[in-house]
Amino acid sequence: MKLLLVEDDDLLAESLAEALGDDGYLVDIAPRLHQADALMQTEEYGLIILDIGLPDGSGLELLERWRARGHRHPVLALTARDTWEDKVDGLRRGADDYLTKPFHEEELLARLHALLRRQRGHTGQLLSVAGLHLDEYQQRVSTDGETWQTLTATEFRLLRYLMHHPDRVHSKSRLLDQLYTLEQDAPAPNLVEVYIGRLRRRLGRDVIQTRRGQGYLLASS
Repeated sequence: MKLLLVEDDDLLAESLAEALGDDGYLVDIAPRLHQADALMQTEEYGLIILDIGLPDGSGLELLERWRARGHRHPVLALTARDTWEDKVDGLRRGADDYLTKPFHEEELLARLHALLRRQRGHTGQLLSVAGLHLDEYQQRVSTDGETWQTLTATEFRLLRYLMHHPDRVHSKSRLLDQLYTLEQDAPAPNLVEVYIGRLRRRLGRDVIQTRRGQGYLLASS
């Protein structure tokens, strides 16, 4: 899953991107509002981490514009202001949760996980679709709930994305976009086929369907 981090503090942004990467997420960083707005128009993100105090304007004003355009992404707002009035204002203007600086990265990850669980409508640690059980914390998968297989980082990112978006046909280009950030070198064109093949060997050939000329689909039933 790809996340957008809107943060102008280079050291903090790099530290958070590394922590999120270790947790299995890909992160695009935007240090300015106009860069964040441009990325939202071209990229697909599962969640946004938004600093509300940026050099070129208010993150909350940008968030209001996103909400007015129909963007429903979960948004975790970061702020140096710690009054309850500021938090209420942010929540009313579209933020889903608030975190005051300075904070522990473990707390940010916990809040992020909670937002994603809330978005998909369940509160457990496991993501379950079509008989598959994905442990998002330990990055492992089970087909029976008892025997677990540890996934590589890329296998985990690909399977998690398909399980978060079941019953949809995903093109190869969309899946590649979820596996690599904008700053990384262009991946090999057959990379998706390679990792789809690996997942099928682990989980069964019928788990992920191929739609010729369109892409891949994980059916929920």
